[in-house]
Amino acid sequence: MGTNKLRTRAEIPAQYKWNMQDLFASDELWEEEAQLVLDLAKEAESCYKGRLSESASTLLDFFKKIDEIDYHAERVIVYANQKYHEDTAVSKYQAYCAKADSIGVALASAKSFMEPELLAMDEAVLEQFYKDEPGLEHYRRMVDKIYRDKEHTLSAEMEAVLAQARDMANVPSNIFSMFNNADLKFPSVRDVEGNRIQITHGNYISLIERADRGLRKDVFRAMYNEYKKHANTVAAMFQGHLKQEAFYAKVRKYSSDLEAALDGSHIPVSVYENLIHAVHEAFPMMHRYVKLRKKLLGVDELHMYDLYVPMVADAGSRISFEQAKEIVLEGLKPMGDEYVSLLKEGFEHGWIDVYENQGKRSGAYSWGAYGTHPYVLLNYQENLNNVFTLAHEMGHALHSWYSDEYQPYIYAGYKIFVAEVASTCNEALLIHYLMETTEDKKQKAYLINYFLEQFRTTLFRQTMFAEFEKMTHGLQEQGETLTADRLCEIYYGLNRDYFGNDICVDQEIEMEWARIPHFYTPFYVYQYATGFSAAIALSSRILEQGESAVEDYKKFLKGGSSMYPLDLLRMAGVDMERREPVENALKVFEQYLNEMERLMEYDAV
Repeated sequence: MGTNKLRTRAEIPAQYKWNMQDLFASDELWEEEAQLVLDLAKEAESCYKGRLSESASTLLDFFKKIDEIDYHAERVIVYANQKYHEDTAVSKYQAYCAKADSIGVALASAKSFMEPELLAMDEAVLEQFYKDEPGLEHYRRMVDKIYRDKEHTLSAEMEAVLAQARDMANVPSNIFSMFNNADLKFPSVRDVEGNRIQITHGNYISLIERADRGLRKDVFRAMYNEYKKHANTVAAMFQGHLKQEAFYAKVRKYSSDLEAALDGSHIPVSVYENLIHAVHEAFPMMHRYVKLRKKLLGVDELHMYDLYVPMVADAGSRISFEQAKEIVLEGLKPMGDEYVSLLKEGFEHGWIDVYENQGKRSGAYSWGAYGTHPYVLLNYQENLNNVFTLAHEMGHALHSWYSDEYQPYIYAGYKIFVAEVASTCNEALLIHYLMETTEDKKQKAYLINYFLEQFRTTLFRQTMFAEFEKMTHGLQEQGETLTADRLCEIYYGLNRDYFGNDICVDQEIEMEWARIPHFYTPFYVYQYATGFSAAIALSSRILEQGESAVEDYKKFLKGGSSMYPLDLLRMAGVDMERREPVENALKVFEQYLNEMERLMEYDAV
C-alpha cells in the first residue's frame, strides 16, 4: 500500500470496507431498533410471565415473541460492536456498545422466567399442547433440551439462590482478569539494535517469534519471572475458581466438573479422554518435531523460547489482497462451484473490512446477524499468513451463511464445539493446494513449517492445557490443596512429557498456567483440538472422495444447532466419539513432518 503511516478510517477506499448499511441503513434506524428491543422485552415479561402453562396458543405466542426479540437484539448488538471496532476511539460507538450490553442484560432478565415455568409444567400437559398447537413442534428441540437438563435443575428457590450467588462465585475469575489485564505490568527489554521494547500481552508472541534469540530469551524470562513474583496470589485465585466449579457441579448432581462442563453440548467425557489418550500416543512424533526444530535452528540447546520462531524463513514475496482472493478461490475449488461462488460474493459485496486503520480493533474475526450476510474483520498484511487468515475467517463466514440460510432463527447458531471446523478445513484445503502447485523448495518448507506449527499450537498445546485442567480439577475434587508449587510441578511435568528430551524445558515455563485466561472458562480449550482434528479429517475426506464428501460436509454446515454437535459431525463423516479422527489428524502431522525432513535432507533417526 506504499506508506508506513497508519491511515485514518476515512482514508481507506470504500471497496476495502465492510458495508454495515446492509445491516442498518443509518445510525438512526439502529437507535430505533435498540429501543424496540427494550420495549418488546418489557412487553414479553409483562404479558407472559406466569402464563406459559395457560394454553398451547399462549406458549406458542410467547416463543414467537422471544424469537422476534432475539432476532432484533442480535442485529443491534452486532452493529454496535462492529461500528465500534472500525475505530475504537469514536465515542458515539463506544456509547452504542455500552447500550448494546445493557440491552443484553435487560433481555436476559426479561425472559428469565421461561425455564422455571416450563420445568414446572406437567410433561403430559406439554405433550397435549403439541397436539393442540402443531406450531409448537418447531420449538420441541429447544424445550426437550431444557427438560433434558431437568435432573440438574433445582427448585425455584434453590435456583434463585444460585443465581444470586453467581456474581460472588465469579469473583476468582474477575480478580484474575483485573490482575492480568490491568494490574500486572511487564518490564521492557532491549533488542539487538538497542531499542527498548515494553512487553505486553499483545506483543509477547510476536516478540518470541523474532529472529533475535537474545531478545526472545529476555522476553520469555521477563514474562514468567513477573508471574513468579505473584505465584501464590494467582494460585489462590485459581483454586478459588476450582472450588466454585466443584461446588456447582456437585449441587447440580454431576459426578465431576468435567461432566458438568461438557453436558451443555451433550459431549460425553470419553471424547475428552480419547483426545488426551490419542495425543499421548503421538508424543514420539512431537519429539521428532522438536528434534527437527533444534537441527534447523542450528542451536546446541533448544529452549522453550525457541518454539515460536519459524524454522525456515518466509520466501518473502508480497501478496496483495487481490492476489490473496485469487489464491483462496483456487485453493478451495474442491468445495465445489456453489461454495466458490459464495466466496466471490463475499469478496465483492461488502462482507470484508480489509485493512488496518487508526483505532481499528486488532486481529481478525467473523460475525454477523441472522437475515444479513456475515461479516469478516481483517487487518490484512501482504504475506502468506494473512492469506491463510482470509481462508480461515471465510470458513467461519460461510458456515454462518449456510446455517442461517437453511435453519430457522432459533436453530441457526452453532455450538463452540464445531465453530473451528469450517475455518480449519479451509486452511487444510488451501495448504494442500499450495503444496501441490509450489515447486520452490524454500516456499514448500515455509508452508510445512506453518502447518506443523498449527498442529503444535492447536492439537498438541491445547490438549496439554486440557490435560492440566483435568488433573487440577480432579485433584481439587479429591480434596488436595493446590498450592503454587504443586501447580507449577504439574505444569512443568506436562511440558517435559509433551516436548521430550531434545529441548531444555526452562524452569520459567512452570508459570505458564498462570497466564492462560481460558482456564477460568473450564474445559473450553479442548474444543480447539477436537475441532482442528475434525477439520483435518474432513478436508482429507473431501480431497479423497470429492463431491459426495462435499455434500456430506455441506449438511454439517447447514445444520446450525438443529442437532447436537457430535451428530452434526457424524453426518459429515466424522465420529468424534471414536479416536480415529484425532489419530488420522496426527497421521497428517506425521506426513508433513516426513516431508519437512525430506526437504531439509535431514535424517531424524
